[in-house]
Amino acid sequence: MNKTKPFSEIRLKDLPLVGGKNASLGEMFSTLSSKGIRVPDGFAVTAEGYWNFLNHNNIVSPLSSLLSQLDIKTFNNLSDIGSKARKLLLEASFPKALRDEIVIAYKQLCERSGNTISLAVRSSATAEDLPNASFAGQQETYLNVKGEENLIKACQRCYASLFTDRAIKYRVDNGFEHMKVALSIGVQVMVRSDSASSGVMFTIDPDSGFENVVLVSGAWGLGENVVQGSVNTDEFLVFKPLMGKVNQPIISHKLGSKLKTMIYSSKSENEILKPEDAVINLDTPVEKQEQFILNDNEVFQLADWACKIQEHYQCHMDIEWAKDGGNGKLYIVQARPETVHSNKNKNLFRQYILKEKGKVLCKGVGLGNRIASGKARILHSPAEISKLNDGEILVTERTDPDWDPVLKKATAIITNQGGRTSHAAIVAREVGAIAIVGAGNATSAIKDGQIITVSAAEGDTGYVYDGKLEWEEKTTDVSHIKMPDTKPMLILGHPDQAFKYSFMPNNGVGLMRMEFIINNAIGIHPMALHHFEKITDEKVRELIEKRTHHYSDKRDYFIHRLAEATAIIAAAFYPKDVIVRMSDFKSNEYANLIGGKQFEPDEENPMIGFRGASRYYHPLYKEGFEMECKAMKLVREEIGFTNVKLMIPFCRTVAEAQKVSGLMKEYGLERGKNSLELYMMVEIPSNVMLAEEFAKHFDGFSIGSNDLTQLTLGADRDSSLLSDIFSAFDPAVMQLIRMSIEKAKTAGIKIGLCGQAPSDYPEYARFLVECGIGSISFNPDALLKGIENIQNAE
Repeated sequence: MNKTKPFSEIRLKDLPLVGGKNASLGEMFSTLSSKGIRVPDGFAVTAEGYWNFLNHNNIVSPLSSLLSQLDIKTFNNLSDIGSKARKLLLEASFPKALRDEIVIAYKQLCERSGNTISLAVRSSATAEDLPNASFAGQQETYLNVKGEENLIKACQRCYASLFTDRAIKYRVDNGFEHMKVALSIGVQVMVRSDSASSGVMFTIDPDSGFENVVLVSGAWGLGENVVQGSVNTDEFLVFKPLMGKVNQPIISHKLGSKLKTMIYSSKSENEILKPEDAVINLDTPVEKQEQFILNDNEVFQLADWACKIQEHYQCHMDIEWAKDGGNGKLYIVQARPETVHSNKNKNLFRQYILKEKGKVLCKGVGLGNRIASGKARILHSPAEISKLNDGEILVTERTDPDWDPVLKKATAIITNQGGRTSHAAIVAREVGAIAIVGAGNATSAIKDGQIITVSAAEGDTGYVYDGKLEWEEKTTDVSHIKMPDTKPMLILGHPDQAFKYSFMPNNGVGLMRMEFIINNAIGIHPMALHHFEKITDEKVRELIEKRTHHYSDKRDYFIHRLAEATAIIAAAFYPKDVIVRMSDFKSNEYANLIGGKQFEPDEENPMIGFRGASRYYHPLYKEGFEMECKAMKLVREEIGFTNVKLMIPFCRTVAEAQKVSGLMKEYGLERGKNSLELYMMVEIPSNVMLAEEFAKHFDGFSIGSNDLTQLTLGADRDSSLLSDIFSAFDPAVMQLIRMSIEKAKTAGIKIGLCGQAPSDYPEYARFLVECGIGSISFNPDALLKGIENIQNAE
């Protein structure tokens, strides 16, 4: 017996014999089972079995002759060549000796498994899943195979699938000779995820290349819906550096709609069907759409396994997992090296900035962090490849591996269905295209031949605009940037691009604006969630109910959403400081949140009214501030981001500072406990005049130059009539800034400044450096210029 090999005897070194997929499964089954990682048992039919099959039927020469006729310039005859090649193999006879050996291995697998089993029969080409040839899904997989005869039929169909149209073109594109690639078959005990869930995970963020997270993604039922992008998946982000150190290292839970659940067709019990006929896609019951597919312990277990697999392989991995509905256990069913970010130069930071906005045609999950423009081409199947010209933008319902030849021609990809781990998303990353997936109505909102602009450079959400818009591209090699002594930090308000910005040279986040997160990730007034029963407007009640219905306590919606958005930013810059400013909405801005009008006062001048610290202890907002504090306590103590520091804005008096810090202590955020540091914004002249007294209650100051200028000059910063007067260079303002820095240094506390002026004006940066400022925080688009100005000043 030399044409079958049990997984227990297979290692990575056997790749030429069993292909990448089987070599990886054998490697994990043999070496990682001892670490608690479950891989379903199985065996491989080796590449020798494939050559035996071809030679037994004398079809090597006819196959070679047929494939030599392929037009490798236009591929116009690809479909015809592929069809004839597959027919040769499907009509061939299966060698008896090979059949007998496979049947013996199958019986031994049944004995080891101890019960009647169904099988997953997977193709594993000897050139598949290599670091330089990572496209999976080129050959077929047959699931829920039962009995000896069906197993042999599935094996023969696997052999024929080496000549699918996509596999033939894949070999041409990657420089593999057709007759030097063999096919091994993996025969594996089937994980019954049809009655549970399945998905994929990456040991790196697949969009940004951020290495400190594991992304776990999945849906109910078989994994094909996840891979093809037929459903919007649940997604979980787990922060690797805190795994094993804290109880809850999951920094993000995203509930996907999971509208479909793929299960086996009852016909597949008795015969071998085409993969697409062996399954059926059912509508997912509403109650299951609203449930996460995994609990936190299961997410953590998968992430732990992913890290162990990464450590074993010494590279980032793309892993498939499945949960068995019968025994409730999790399994790893495939693992391959991640190739997109592993081969990228991390020192090159690219920025794409849209200089104008147009009419939004549709939007979805944006991938690629870039912008492209071109002619849209709506295709309904891969057979329409000839309609797509190089450089055009592909618009379609969804994609699968049959689309790979098409995707390589597209400059951007837009799909109605799919998520970040769908086939379209993965291939778009690999071929360097921009993608917007899960756009819902792209094929109807965009006209065939229409000129459009695709932007995936505005955060997690990607937009499709009508017409050709202008944008700017910048590429900087950050490896040459020397960090100055004065710490350059970032100003952030959105978690969407935090991972991307973490690659920029920085000393952490000097200002994270909480109100931006409340506005974008939550959208509901905290008091409307705390006192939902008091809301009188029926439309507002319905809107809040719709957004929060999967939370039994509506306050938890606010706390968890705020905590996780903050945690993503804290993770991106860990262990550097992330200074989170507690909410600083004005009353008119708070009123614009859902349910806000009922809980906000009408003010003539909100800019100097009910804002900042004064809100936190007032009965009109005290319970909202408590929710903010609970979210920050969750981030720091449960998830473990002690690099999060907290900052109080618009603190008018020393008595107010005492009140707020006392209230925070009451809510579990005590200064000095668990290394908690409290900061205060210096934006009112009283903050400067009494800086020595304020310093007794805080660990650091951050100068808010806009408000300080406004209140020093008595000039509304939003008034165009006073724009000539409003100046950060005013001598009175500069004197107050100098005094703030001197007093902070005398008191022995940190001090920084947040604002645009030090990047726009080199002389302003020089002034701050001469005063001895500790740090300067910039918006991301101004950071590199700001660093240059600081360096010149120093």
